[in-house]
Amino acid sequence: MTTNLLKKIPLFADLPENELDRILSVLSVKELQDREILFSEGDPGDDFYIIMSGELEVLLGAGQSEELQLNVVREGEHFGEMSLIMPGGHRTATVRARGKASLLSLSRSQFLDLTRKHPELSASMVRVLSQRLDATNTQTFHDLTEKNKQLQNAYDELKAAQAQLIEKERLERELQVAADIQLSILPDELPKTADFEFGARILPARQVGGDLYDVFVLKDDQLGVLIGDVADKGVPSAIFMARAHALIMAEADTGMTAGEVMRVVNRHITRLQKTTQFVTVLYGILDLKTRVFSYARAGHEPPLILHPDGTVERIPHSSGMALGLWEDISLDERTVTLPSGSTFLLFTDGLTDCRDTHGEPFGLERIKKTLKRAFRC
Repeated sequence: MTTNLLKKIPLFADLPENELDRILSVLSVKELQDREILFSEGDPGDDFYIIMSGELEVLLGAGQSEELQLNVVREGEHFGEMSLIMPGGHRTATVRARGKASLLSLSRSQFLDLTRKHPELSASMVRVLSQRLDATNTQTFHDLTEKNKQLQNAYDELKAAQAQLIEKERLERELQVAADIQLSILPDELPKTADFEFGARILPARQVGGDLYDVFVLKDDQLGVLIGDVADKGVPSAIFMARAHALIMAEADTGMTAGEVMRVVNRHITRLQKTTQFVTVLYGILDLKTRVFSYARAGHEPPLILHPDGTVERIPHSSGMALGLWEDISLDERTVTLPSGSTFLLFTDGLTDCRDTHGEPFGLERIKKTLKRAFRC
């Protein structure tokens, strides 16, 4: 059976059977366990091997993170002849068993004696080495081509990621500019009077939001008080907010009532509007002498009042329609007198709808309780 194995090896195919028997008589048997290393890169090349059974891996950088498998040799194949041919030859790769393997080995002196006795082995060896070289070149070319594809794909992905990063940075800069513009529209300081104190705070859900507020001086000891909330968030809402704010400010200076201002502004918005956006608004006029606040509510949250005795009341209200949806709208128009020592709270639905980590909204009742705690403080 072993003689038949040698006959199948191209290197020995032309040798007579009696010579194959002689070769077998001098060959040594070597058994390898799974992942056992036969020899390593740089080891002296002292033996020629024929695989009787099993498989072996030919490796570069064995055991390292960049280990490279050059080839897998199997039953009937041979290896190691190059190190024997070259004087003082050393192994150029590591060979490791892949599973159990059984080998026949021929020493350097035995191998050289054999080639001297049978010169035809040299021609056969050159033929085999040429075939291996061609196969190696083909595999190397294939590997390089595949690596080039991988590198090109990685480069393309890197360029795409870089483009996305640049676009993201550009959008972030634009959003920051939009946020700065939005905040510049809102007042930095609120009016100061002898009998009233004003305070406001805005925390956009996103970098740019659609909420607006203002307190501004009118004529004859009157102040305009404004709060609004554009549907949705983001840059489009901020642009819509700026338009609504500018229109209300412009019409408020004409001396009209709060309701008249809202109706005129709604006509402007519906005439100019080309989207489905809308804004809820509460706009009122505060008389500093009488403490009367006359306001019109267009779909906005009804205000709360904290009375001097510590009770919190939601101002009675009727339905009101947001600005920007219909040309003819109905408004909730009210007049309330603000007692000395009271607190009048205007807010958007962002306060009632904001949620905790469990998804529970803050809600109106919590706003009332918070307002009561402010009275106790």
